[in-house]
Amino acid sequence: MAIIKDGVELIDAKPVPRPGRWVSAIVVAILAAMAIHALVTNKNFQWQVVAQWLFSVSIMQGVLFTIILTVLAMLIGTTLAITMAIMRQSVNPVLRWVAMAYIWFFRGTPIYTQLIFWSLLPTLYPTLSFGVPFLGSLWGWEITFDTATYFTPFWMAFIGLGLNEGAYLAEIMRAGLLSVSKGQWEAATALGMPRTTIFRRIILPQAMRVIVPPIGNETISMLKTTSLVSAIPFTLELTFIARQRGQAAFAPVPLLIAAAIWYLVITSLLMWIQSFIEKYFGKGFERRDNAAAAGSAHTAGSADSMDEKNATALKFLDVTP
Repeated sequence: MAIIKDGVELIDAKPVPRPGRWVSAIVVAILAAMAIHALVTNKNFQWQVVAQWLFSVSIMQGVLFTIILTVLAMLIGTTLAITMAIMRQSVNPVLRWVAMAYIWFFRGTPIYTQLIFWSLLPTLYPTLSFGVPFLGSLWGWEITFDTATYFTPFWMAFIGLGLNEGAYLAEIMRAGLLSVSKGQWEAATALGMPRTTIFRRIILPQAMRVIVPPIGNETISMLKTTSLVSAIPFTLELTFIARQRGQAAFAPVPLLIAAAIWYLVITSLLMWIQSFIEKYFGKGFERRDNAAAAGSAHTAGSADSMDEKNATALKFLDVTP
């Protein structure tokens, strides 16, 4: 029976049945249950051994050095990325081409190959010196030191990872800087602000909204890329320790599972931190978008005729029985 309210015949609306949603949800739930059952009930995974090694001293040491490598590599990479992104946009052709050459080289060669070359640095250059090229040795203006003494595997690991990461982050930084309107820079310049202040207080905070999500992904990727430093070799990293201890105990699978659990825990923590950083740098942008949408709706509404307004009012009448 039709229901009439305020002279309007209300529609007895019923939700459209969607059996596909329920079928797909049931199929996915069954597959997930099968995967969990296969993991838990398989005795070959030796979960008791995993629990025994999960908080062992050697595994915790690997976790610590993995985090340290990730943090140091990302600090070096971010610093280089900001520098190279600015150089890519410089009017100076020398700076621009140097930045392009750096990005081209480190993006064009595999990180594993780069780490192997870093391990061969003491062989290629037994001694390193700082000074004026070709003139420092003549005038005694050089500082010379033994390469193997100062460039330990730990230094080679995070420097190699940082240099490689800087090439990828440079393009992310450049994309973030280009996302900011040129009018921001021009307006700040018209106010007499120095270029460094403009970049630090005007451009970079707005670009961070675009930069943070891919940097978060690169940080998580760097956490797992640290497992390649065994090419140097750096033997205190989590995957290397788990593989070494597993081979010694004739239980490689449980030790690798323990390492995988720690990678998942650290990744989850990084994702949580990334979400807070995104919310911080995204302040104001959502309100600005909503205000613009409301303003455009108000302008369009003022141009409508009276009949259209009445039709809109009837369209949004309360139709609940």
